[in-house]
Amino acid sequence: MDFAKTAYLEKKLLDHVLLGENYTPPAALYLALFTANPGRAGAQTNEISDPAYARLPVTFTAAADDDESGSYCENAYDIEFAQATVDWGTVTHVMVMDAETGGNGLYYGALEIAKLIGVGDFVRVPAGELVIKED
Repeated sequence: MDFAKTAYLEKKLLDHVLLGENYTPPAALYLALFTANPGRAGAQTNEISDPAYARLPVTFTAAADDDESGSYCENAYDIEFAQATVDWGTVTHVMVMDAETGGNGLYYGALEIAKLIGVGDFVRVPAGELVIKED
């Protein structure tokens, strides 16, 4: 899965590194599921809507280096969302968020295989599946 930064995060990082403006990273990160590309704007309009659905915390490994692809972090643990109580439609994208609700998208990416989720289905993201790279 390839990830890109949202415009929000791009600006925060550039202003922090190049202008010395303070950027405090979020205390916790959350994974959100989408039925359409949230895009560079980090739009939340197509996030899953189900009373049983909630963004889940995601923890990343420390940055590692790969001579061919650059530095990267990956999710350290499996992430399993609650069982769907309504049809979610086809889950196509994920986004790493800075808040459990609302907030800002940081990184977004398309699933390698979109998944149709109906009542009773689960979404599980194995450890190591979310790989965020800097090159």
